[in-house]
Amino acid sequence: MRVAEVTRFGPPEVLVTGRRPDPVPGPRDVVIAVAAADTLWVETLIRSGAGQDVWPMRPPYVPGGAVAGRVVAVGSEVEPGLSGRAVVAHVRTDGRAEGGYAEQAVVPAAALVDVPDGLPLTVAAAVLHDGPTALALFDLTGIGAGDTVLVVGASGGLGIVSVQLARARAKRVVATARGAAKVEQVRRLGADAVVDSAAPDWPARARDALGGAADVVLDNIGGAVGEAAFALLAPGGRFSAHGTPSGRFAQIDPQEAQRRDVRLFGIGDVQLPDEQRRRYTATALAEAVAGTVAPVVGQTFPLDDAAAAHAAIEARTVFGTTLLIP
Repeated sequence: MRVAEVTRFGPPEVLVTGRRPDPVPGPRDVVIAVAAADTLWVETLIRSGAGQDVWPMRPPYVPGGAVAGRVVAVGSEVEPGLSGRAVVAHVRTDGRAEGGYAEQAVVPAAALVDVPDGLPLTVAAAVLHDGPTALALFDLTGIGAGDTVLVVGASGGLGIVSVQLARARAKRVVATARGAAKVEQVRRLGADAVVDSAAPDWPARARDALGGAADVVLDNIGGAVGEAAFALLAPGGRFSAHGTPSGRFAQIDPQEAQRRDVRLFGIGDVQLPDEQRRRYTATALAEAVAGTVAPVVGQTFPLDDAAAAHAAIEARTVFGTTLLIP
């Protein structure tokens, strides 16, 4: 089978097409014919060589932590009726197993979540990472009907789903995006206001749009942008610093947060146990069927162009979710 593999740490060009033997399932595994593989910002960081003290992957390796497709083979201890079923699954990418940038992927049968009838596999793939993460963030921060929510960096997959959930659950949602084109695209998602974070005075504009302050900030960007967003939070608010497209997480002074009675959360708070992640995934797929969540598949790339997908993500020219289509 064809795979896209990282041959060494470095720029996108180190991600090239290669071949692996067709996978064989273990007794409790299944093989999925991959219809779409989610492609994430964090995968570009790992490929670049950043965070080697955090992530165990070492070249050569096949990236990709989430796939949608159909079961084409089952292990000896797996229910045969799973064969042919449309499913999504998170793929173990701990350096000991191949990821989802491939024509086929092996996953434990227990990791599968059924795709509801009528939901396209590309949409299911787009929900698979961002849907559970957004739902977990909303539960973590306790977003409710009386809250005003600021979504920082709303043009990515997680930002889009967060805007949609906030529109359904919160009193008011204000979003930021960079550049006029992305601002207009986010506005169409139903945010009450969208602020261009490229403008030097964007924090003042966001404060006006919020009506003074936010009850909750969901920071998908990090760095100086996230730190500026912290200042827009009302006393007693909640701040989630989980984004790194700026190159780092927002650094918030815990003493200042304590002084303002602000609760802080980070990416570690949404590293979900397997069973909880599966429950959130099933809920996210149901929300997609209901129309509450409508992920935007902004761009797709064939498996042979995985390097181009990474380059586009790094250049921040993408909108919504980026998928590889084997």
